[in-house]
Amino acid sequence: MLWWPTPSKIRAMVSVSSTMLALGTPAPDFALPEVTGRLRRLDDFAGAKALVVAFLSNHCPYVRHIAAKLGEVATELADRGVAVVGIASNDTDTYPDDRPEQMARIAAESGWRFPCLIDADQQVAIAFRAACTPDFYVFDSERRLAYRGQFDDSRPANTMPVTGADLLAAATEVCNGEKVSASQRPSLGCNIKWRPGNSPDYF
Repeated sequence: MLWWPTPSKIRAMVSVSSTMLALGTPAPDFALPEVTGRLRRLDDFAGAKALVVAFLSNHCPYVRHIAAKLGEVATELADRGVAVVGIASNDTDTYPDDRPEQMARIAAESGWRFPCLIDADQQVAIAFRAACTPDFYVFDSERRLAYRGQFDDSRPANTMPVTGADLLAAATEVCNGEKVSASQRPSLGCNIKWRPGNSPDYF
C-alpha cells in the first residue's frame, strides 16, 4: 500500500516551486525506459503538435491530488495531437514507493495512458531544471519551451477544484499556433528526491 499523508502532515510538508526554465529553451534530449522496459526517446514524439513533459512521483500528495484529472486532461490533449510523457526521477533507494512497478500501478489507477519513464540517474531532471512533483513543461512543434509551471490553482490543502486549466490552456494555445502568455505561475509540490551527490546547483 502506498504511503498517503494526513491533511495535517500535508500542511507541515516543505513545498518547492518550479525553477521556471527560460521560455524558448529547446527540449532537452532524453532516452529513458518506460515502466514496461521499452526505451523512449525525445524523437519518438516528433510530429506532435505539442509535447507535454510532466515530472511525477507516486507517493507525492500533490501528484496524487491531481492524478485522476491529469489522466483526463492528457487523454483530451492526445485527441488533439499533443504528446504527453511522464518522468519519474526520485531516488527509489530512499523512496521505494517510487519504484517502477508502483508507477505502473498509479498510472493504471489514474487513467494515465501516456508513457511513464524512469530517470534513474536523474540527469534528465537536471537537464530540465526540474525541481518538484508535479512539474510541467509544454514544448511547441519545434520543441521550444512555450509553458512551464502549474497544472492549475488547486493544492491538497486548499478547496480549489482540480481542473488542469493552466496546462490545458497553454497546450491548446500551442496547438492553435497562438502565443502562450509569458505570465505563468510556477508549480508547487514535493521536492525531487535527489540521490547523494546529485542535488543540482539551481536552487
